[in-house]
Amino acid sequence: MSRLSQILNTLESFYGPQTAQWPIDPYQFLVWWHCGYPQSEERCTRGWESLNDRIGISPKKLLETPSSTLARALKPGGMIPELRAGRLKQIAQQVQQQFDGDLSTALSRLPVTQVRALLKKFPGIAEPGADRIILFGGIATVAAVPSSCPQVLVRIESGPPQATYNANYRDSQQIIQDQLPDTFAARTRAYLLVHRHRHQVCKRSSPKCGICPIARSCAFFASASRTRPKRAAGH
Repeated sequence: MSRLSQILNTLESFYGPQTAQWPIDPYQFLVWWHCGYPQSEERCTRGWESLNDRIGISPKKLLETPSSTLARALKPGGMIPELRAGRLKQIAQQVQQQFDGDLSTALSRLPVTQVRALLKKFPGIAEPGADRIILFGGIATVAAVPSSCPQVLVRIESGPPQATYNANYRDSQQIIQDQLPDTFAARTRAYLLVHRHRHQVCKRSSPKCGICPIARSCAFFASASRTRPKRAAGH
């Protein structure tokens, strides 16, 4: 068993088994992603539920509904509902015109490099988002890393993270590729546990190392312990 697999087992014992709190269908995820702002699982889900209840999410429904009506349905998801309504119409139009309304089937027939390039043409989708859609949509077992926390695996394996987002993302992908099986089960599990760990404990600016279940296995915690000033005798 790899070191990362052991760490994930510890995280799963601490947090419990994790499941995706977002739609795994590629088109549905694109819609869900713009149902909330600033994006969070809670806000996107509130907007998603409101949109489903009031209008529906099919490309046809989104295209035929006035933008003002869409914006009202999206309001429970947070700020700038008018802008998000426009983006949903853009997504619906792309899917309807380019993929005859069936994005999932179209993507399943393409090589992963082409899938990634196509997904990045949708509003708000960069490489981490494309990788998440590809992995959870069952398209390919890519080494997806949560976009909000590319530093977590680097901290665990190497210590202080790299200076740039892209460097941390690439290093995290390499850790997954080197240490986990090339299966959907292994890589979605890793994504979900890292995602949960970042939100609960391994925060970007103020990680809660004192309550971390994997602190003894973490290179970042070890390096911080070495540099922490020692108390003077008697204090």
